Amino acid sequence: MSLRISPVIPGFGLTLGYTLVYLSLLVLIPLGAMFVHASQLTWAQFWEVISAPRVLAALKLSFGTALVAALLNGVIGTLLAWVLVRYPFPGRKIIDAMIDLPFALPTAVAGIALTALYAPAGSVGQLAGEFGLKIAYTPLGIALALTFITLPFVVRTLQPVLADIPREVEEAAACLGASPWQAFRHVLLPALLPAWLTGFGLAFARGIGEYGSVIFIAGNMPGKTEILPLLIMVKLDQYDYTGATSIGVLMLVVAFVLLLPLNLLQRRIAIR
Repeated sequence: MSLRISPVIPGFGLTLGYTLVYLSLLVLIPLGAMFVHASQLTWAQFWEVISAPRVLAALKLSFGTALVAALLNGVIGTLLAWVLVRYPFPGRKIIDAMIDLPFALPTAVAGIALTALYAPAGSVGQLAGEFGLKIAYTPLGIALALTFITLPFVVRTLQPVLADIPREVEEAAACLGASPWQAFRHVLLPALLPAWLTGFGLAFARGIGEYGSVIFIAGNMPGKTEILPLLIMVKLDQYDYTGATSIGVLMLVVAFVLLLPLNLLQRRIAIR
């Protein structure tokens, strides 16, 4: 198999060397240092740290709410991308620009705004309280905050793919007798699925490590609404650096185990 050399940036060896150096300095060395620092503990001590009920509860909450938020955005983001690409309407550019607001807002500002809205004294919180539903300081509030923060990942990933699918393809499927569901299942879904998986993976990964927008609306009750990033900060405040890095290693390993199959599936579908 021969390598394809890019005519734009010459010097494969030089560019590859720079890539590996920057990747090592920015990603591999810091992550390696975290593993080295955690290795100061024996396996029994490491297991004692990561198997503590408080850590397991935070792990379940962080990954569970991130998964729920990514799934919600998988549906909502697909609909938003579809409407923004397929239907011209007044104010479309304004709505399209608003999609990027979670990127522009400081996460702490987003967290304060969401808390003010969903807290028992907030407008939405009061309305939900009349139906016996509590949003703020519950896992539901955390999932909503993560949904707000991670929405742009799905929308911005799907938009260019939808824009590249000609309308004539759907019209041709309809002319051949395909129902709307059949046209979506056999024509649109194969083209959208790789991008959808990418957007879902990005949203899930961002939700796992989100901190600023969550700590205000979570309430931070140990064992109930305490997320892993906050627990790491608690360990750091207690000068328990080894414990903090141990939880970080756990978080990294679990995220890698969950995201690797997703990336492999996305690549396999894209090759077909």
